[in-house]
Parts: sequence; structure tokens; C-alpha cells
Amino acid sequence: MKTGDAAGHRPSVRTIDAPVDAVWDILRDGWSYASWVVGSARIRDVDADWPAAGSRLHHSVGVWPVMLHDHTDVVSSTPRQELVLAPRAWPWGRATLRLQLEEQEGRCVVTMTEDVTSGPILTLPRPIRQLLVQPRNDECLRRLSFIAERQSS
Repeated sequence: MKTGDAAGHRPSVRTIDAPVDAVWDILRDGWSYASWVVGSARIRDVDADWPAAGSRLHHSVGVWPVMLHDHTDVVSSTPRQELVLAPRAWPWGRATLRLQLEEQEGRCVVTMTEDVTSGPILTLPRPIRQLLVQPRNDECLRRLSFIAERQSS
């Protein structure tokens, strides 16, 4: 299991009992994000070329009646290998989120790293930010796993 990179990001890693193609199909379906991304209440719109670099999905976070409407941009996308996103949830700020996929004996190992790039949370030391985001990212991968494994069975 990876312990972090040179920048101090602590990844969440999960082996999913489904092929890479099944996991990638979920990632490239922007409408599915609210079902596996913790905190996303609903998806309002998805660019037709999602997840091409520069494309965007529009999401809402929170609980009705207090919901924030914002968006997530694709920074880069390598099909079946990596998706780098820039989610935004103002007033909390913006982050960079990287999902890496690796095929291992017919299963998919997903590594997810995330860190804040702007906003008030950026004032916290990186180790504290990573401790705060780790449980959320672990839960995101758990939900992604449930969806991919159910669809692949």
C-alpha cells in the first residue's frame, strides 16, 4: 500500500473486484458521481464530452434546503488509467483530485489522492488536511467499488 508521495499526499487505495473497464465506465459517466462521491447531493448537468480535459460537471453539495451549486472540471484524462479533477465547493475552496487505475489479475486497483488548492482550508497544515480528507476518500472508493462490482456480476 502506498504511504504518500513527495508532496505529502496520503492516497486512499482500494482493490475492486471488477475489471478496469467497468470502473472507467463509471468514472466517465458524470451523471453517476452523486452515487459514489461523498458530499455530492446531485448532479445538475454534465458536459457532453465528459471526461475530456476541460469538460465540466455541475453538482450540488449539502442538504436541502441549504445546498451549494458548484462544479468540477477535468484537468486531464487518460482513459482506463487516470482522471484528474478540480472540484470546487465554494466557500470551502478548490481541490485537485487524482484517480489512478491499475489492472491487477482482472481486478482494478484504484488510488485516489486529493488536496486543497485554494480556500480557507488551505491554511491548515497538509498532514491535518490529509487526515480530514482520508475517511471521505476511503468512503468514495468503497461506494465506487460497490457499484462496479454489482455491475460486473
